[in-house]
Amino acid sequence: MNAADLRLPVDVPSTALFTDRYELTMLQAALRSGTADRRSVFEVFTRRLPEGRRYGVVAGTGRVLDAVENFRFDSGVLDFLASRGIVDEPTLAWLADYRFRGDIHGYPEGEVYFPGSPVLRVEGTFAEAVLLETVILSILNHDSAVAAAASRMAVAAGGRPLIEMGARRTHELAAVAASRAAYVGGFASTSDLAAGFRYNIPTVGTSAHAFTLLHDSERDAFTAQVDSLGRGTTLLVDTYDVAEAVRAAVEIAGPELGAVRIDSGDLLLLAHRVRQQLDDLGATETKIVVTSDLDEYAIASLAAAPVDAYGVGTQLVTGSGHPTCSMVYKLVARADEAGPDAPLRPVAKKSMGGKASLGGRKWAARRPDADGVAEAEVVGTGPVPPELADHQLIVELVRGGEVVAREPLDTVRDRHAAARAGLPLSATQLSRGEPVLPTEYL
Repeated sequence: MNAADLRLPVDVPSTALFTDRYELTMLQAALRSGTADRRSVFEVFTRRLPEGRRYGVVAGTGRVLDAVENFRFDSGVLDFLASRGIVDEPTLAWLADYRFRGDIHGYPEGEVYFPGSPVLRVEGTFAEAVLLETVILSILNHDSAVAAAASRMAVAAGGRPLIEMGARRTHELAAVAASRAAYVGGFASTSDLAAGFRYNIPTVGTSAHAFTLLHDSERDAFTAQVDSLGRGTTLLVDTYDVAEAVRAAVEIAGPELGAVRIDSGDLLLLAHRVRQQLDDLGATETKIVVTSDLDEYAIASLAAAPVDAYGVGTQLVTGSGHPTCSMVYKLVARADEAGPDAPLRPVAKKSMGGKASLGGRKWAARRPDADGVAEAEVVGTGPVPPELADHQLIVELVRGGEVVAREPLDTVRDRHAAARAGLPLSATQLSRGEPVLPTEYL
C-alpha cells in the first residue's frame, strides 16, 4: 500500500491524526503499564502573554468542540498507523473504539484571559484525554492569537468597520480559521468565501488592480464594474493617478457611488485629499476604504483621517507579530488507580527555566472593584470564596463526551466586546505594557 492509498477521503472529517506521534506512544506505554485508565485532569493555560500585550482573547473553542467530536480512528487512519508501525496491535484495537467520553470545562469563547488562566480543562482517563493535547493546542494557539490581534485593531478602529482579507497570506485552511477568529475579535466581514460559507460571516469584495489593468482605460474598467455591480460598488482608485480616478469614478457612478478604495501611498494624506475631492464633486456619502499592510498601529495613526473602513490582511492572520499564544496542556491532577470515583491528587511539573506549573484542578473568577471594573484574575484550587461565587469564569462545554455548549458566533463576538469593556481603560492602550490584570492564586 502506498502513501496515496492511505490518504483520508476529503469528505471524512476525522481529526485523529492532527496530533503528535508521542501522544500515541505514551498511550501504548500507559496501556501496557496499566496506568491508562487512571482518572486525569489536564488544563490549558499560558505562563505569560505575548510581550507587551495587556490581555488575551479566548478563540477557537467552537472549533475545539468540533475537533473533539470528530476525533475518531477509522479504518484508513488505523491502516496508516499499522503500516508505519507507530503503535502495536493492542493499541490499535483500543483506538478503534476510541471516542472522548470525559468532561470539558473552560472559559467561554470570546472571554479575555491572563497568565495562568485555566482557559480549558479536560477530564477523563489519561488515555482518552492525552490524545487531545495537540489538536486542542493547535486550534487555541492559532485562533486566540488572531483574535487578540483583531481585538486590538478593533479598539484602534474606534467603531469603524474592519474587513478581514488575509486569505492569500496564510495556509488556505488557516485562512478560514483566521477569518472566524477575526470576527470574534471585532471584525465586521471577510473576503474569504469559505469562511462565509462555513461560519456565516458577512463577505465583501469587488475588484483588484488586475481588473483595471485588463481594460483599455481606467474609465472602461469603472464603467464595466458599475454596470455589473451597481452604483453602490467600491472602486479601486490608486492604479494610476488617484485624483483622476476619483473624478472618473464619480462621473461614471454619480454621487451614489458606494465607496472608493485606496491601497497604496500616504494613506493619511490621500484620505484627506480624496474626501475633499469627493465632497467637492457632490459625492458626500461615498465612503473611503483603506488597505495596504495595516496593523493596529497604522489603524490608530489614521484615527483623525476621514476613513470609513479598513481592510487588513497579513498582520491580522499572523497575529500582528505574535502568531501563537504559547498555551500549554498540562496534567494537573490524577488518581492513583483506575475508576471514575478514584480520588484525585494534584501533580505538577517542577522543572527550572520558568516552566513549572501549579497542580490541582482549578477554578477562576474575575474580581471587580467597587465600580464594577475588573481588578484581578483570581485562580484557586480550594473552595471558591463567597464574594467570588457570582464572578466565576469557567463553564461546562462537554459532559460525558457530549457537547453541551455550542452557540452562535455572533454571541461569541458580543461576549468578547462585553468582556473587553469590563477591563480597566488601560487595556485598550496599544503601547507595550504588563497584563492589565494581575493573576492571584488562592
